Amino acid sequence: MTDPVVAALITGGVSLVGTVITVLATHHRTATDMKVSQAVMDTKIDELTREVRLHNDFAQRIPVLQEQIKVANHRIDDLEHKPD
Repeated sequence: MTDPVVAALITGGVSLVGTVITVLATHHRTATDMKVSQAVMDTKIDELTREVRLHNDFAQRIPVLQEQIKVANHRIDDLEHKPD
């Protein structure tokens, strides 16, 4: 083989190795970033789920409280208008 062909093969091989190393490093970095992002999103979803459960519990108690207030008001009215 001639010197230019050997030089071209060596240059191409070194370029290929550099490209493969760069691609693998970028892939590793991207995979790590995605894992961190997924962990953050999971944490946020867990927090939102907790808040929704608290809200739902509160929303279920409101009708009960309304009924209790209605009964208490009725009893107060009865006591206020009770004939002596």
